[in-house]
Amino acid sequence: MATSNKDKIRALLKSIETGDPDAVAVVNEAKYVQHNPQTREGSEGLAALFKRLSATNPRVNVVRAFEDGDFVFGHTEYDFATRRIGFEVFRFEDGQAVEHWDNIQPRQGPNAAGRSMVDGPTEATDLDLTESNRAFVRNFVENVLVGGRINQLAEFVDANAFADHNPRLAGDAAALRDALEVTQGGGNRRIDYQRVHRVLAEGDFVLCVSEGNADGVHSAFYDLFRVAGGKLVEHWDTTEKIAPKSEWKNDNGKF
Repeated sequence: MATSNKDKIRALLKSIETGDPDAVAVVNEAKYVQHNPQTREGSEGLAALFKRLSATNPRVNVVRAFEDGDFVFGHTEYDFATRRIGFEVFRFEDGQAVEHWDNIQPRQGPNAAGRSMVDGPTEATDLDLTESNRAFVRNFVENVLVGGRINQLAEFVDANAFADHNPRLAGDAAALRDALEVTQGGGNRRIDYQRVHRVLAEGDFVLCVSEGNADGVHSAFYDLFRVAGGKLVEHWDTTEKIAPKSEWKNDNGKF
């Protein structure tokens, strides 16, 4: 049986822990485009990074992995002396990974509801609803998060079932509403989504990649939603500061 792209990515990410050079062969050296601003261009840079990291006895756990056409997106926890949670996105071409994006933040929590940043369901269901769920989440992010139409929140979120894994919030729909309504000096939103870059989906899981500001800091937002019964019922996320361009190790951009 042929190895799926998401299984190839599971092995690749696990090689951060093992240092296995064979797993890095999934990356096409000639075409690879790296969008992590802190990593050198090309798979040689990736292999060198993984080899160096493996010597520090890291731990890597790929909690979830999904496929969307030529894309694989994964939800991963790392322990590199400090514990971190990340989303990894890879684009495939002719069976090899040719492009990579990620968004990583320190692990925090559990939140007030007792949820960690990664617990909950891990396998996609409702595969026949992938496209409708993708459109639903895009509509939510563009209208509520980017557009600031907080009054529409109830149209998208199941208030009775919503389980939020954000470590800074209380874990329910009311806490989400409260967080989105907070403003800073000048009337700017504390959580300020400005642009949607990509929406990836498999079944009931949908990952939205967005850009904006968090507490006034230029940031990337990766939000993973689970959709059930036509509404949002679960949410995981990471927020990462986008470093100034003068600090980038490649010129490909975060998005």
